[in-house]
Order: sequence, then C-alpha cells, then structure tokens
Amino acid sequence: MKATHDQKPAEAAADALAGGASIDKVRDILFGGQMRDYDKRFTRLEEKLAKDTSDLKDDVKKRLAALEQFMRQEFESLGERLSAEHSGREDAVKALGQTHRDAVAAFEKKTAGIDDQLSKAQRELRQQVLDLQKELTDEMLQRHQDIVAMLPRDSSELRDEKADRAALASLFTEMAMRLNNQFRLPTAEGV
Repeated sequence: MKATHDQKPAEAAADALAGGASIDKVRDILFGGQMRDYDKRFTRLEEKLAKDTSDLKDDVKKRLAALEQFMRQEFESLGERLSAEHSGREDAVKALGQTHRDAVAAFEKKTAGIDDQLSKAQRELRQQVLDLQKELTDEMLQRHQDIVAMLPRDSSELRDEKADRAALASLFTEMAMRLNNQFRLPTAEGV
C-alpha cells in the first residue's frame, strides 16, 4: 500500500511492515521448502566458512608466530654476529693502536739515541779541536820562546864571527893594490 502525502511517517512505516509481512507469507508459501533448504545450506556454509576461517586464522597465527620466532632468532643471531665482529674490530683497532704507539715510542727512542750520539760526537769533536788548538798554541809558544832564546845567541855568534869593517876595508884595499901591482911586500933587506 502506498502512503499518501497526508499520512504521517509513523503510519507509513506501519503500513510498510504489514505489507512486508504479507510478502513474507506469500514467499513462504511459494518457496518455503526450498528456502528452508537454502537456509540450511547457507547455515552449513556459514559454519564451514566460520570453521575454515577459524582454522585459517589459527594457521596464520601459528605461521606468524613461527615466522616471528624465526625472525627473532635471526635478529638475535645477526646481533650476536655483529657484536662479535664489532668486538673483533675493536680488538684489531686496539692492537693497531698499540702497534702504532710502540712504533712511535721506538722511533722516539732511536731518535733520542741518535741525538745523544750526535751530541756526544759534537762534544768529542769540540774537545779534540780545543785540544789540537791548545797543542798548536803551546807548540807555537814553545817555538817562539826557542826562537827568542836563540836570537841573542845567534846574534852574538854572528858578531863574534863577522869580520870587522876596518879589517875588511884594508883587505879589499890590499887586494886592489895587488891587482894593480902597486902593492909591494916588504923584503928582508929593508927590515
């Protein structure tokens, strides 16, 4: 039945329900056995679907739990491997650092040793130069003193050994006269 414009909405709803109930009765008469059979099938299908869904849900939960457990184990394993690798690398870095420190210490020790040897060699060389300078200075002073001491003696010897100027002049004069045949030797008769 159609609701008119003048009817109120509540009355229209009641009429629709009454009309819907009569349609259900007609439908039940015409299709009643078939519908009940379909209802049973749908119920069984719903139950089977609910059971399959429940089984699938349980299976998915089990698989997800297994997958979660597997992933957790894999993450733990990876974490352990990473920790071991990290620890190994830290040890390698520490060892490398220690080796570097040892090499630097050895280098510094060698450098200090070389510096000490160089300083010692310089001191010895300076000492040798000073000793040599002192020896040369002493030797020069000794020779100077010897020369100064010899000078008066040699001077005195030269004075003693040198010919007198007057004697030399008379000797040269005599020689010149002899060369000119002007020099006569005294004879025994005149003496």
